[in-house]
Amino acid sequence: MGVSLRPLLARIAAAIPAAVICAASLTAAHALAQQMPAGVKQPSEFPRTKLTAGMFVIDAAVAANDADREQGLMYRTQLAPNEGMLFVFGENAVHCFWMKNTLIPLSIAFMRADGTITDIDEMQAETTNNHCPRNNGVYALEMSKGWFSSKGITPGTRIQGLPRPQ
Repeated sequence: MGVSLRPLLARIAAAIPAAVICAASLTAAHALAQQMPAGVKQPSEFPRTKLTAGMFVIDAAVAANDADREQGLMYRTQLAPNEGMLFVFGENAVHCFWMKNTLIPLSIAFMRADGTITDIDEMQAETTNNHCPRNNGVYALEMSKGWFSSKGITPGTRIQGLPRPQ
């Protein structure tokens, strides 16, 4: 009684391209991680706060100084489902954002000092288009693209738990 190796060889041959793709993806991710400039803060190094938007709890990294606001979510490749970054400004003004070196698309909510969202914008990854609110504010909250709309959060919604601007 002979055993045919042909089905086994066919399965091995089919698995090889997937293994090559996985190895190439890991290599690309490793290369990207190595391209981060020296001195860039790791996500775990930002202070964090819990915010609420209605019934939704947000785990937000806080960028409250010039260096942290300048880096923001640059070089990040993913965010957890309810994770974002809160930008805190010392003055009530129009604060514009762009996506240079930001590898993931984001949604941004601009807020007044009382936490009321005035504007929400969608931002494409790795672009230098300006995203400016129509209103003055002291906070901006970046989340994964589409997060606000998927939760029914619109201008007029108030975000709770915001730290005081300095």
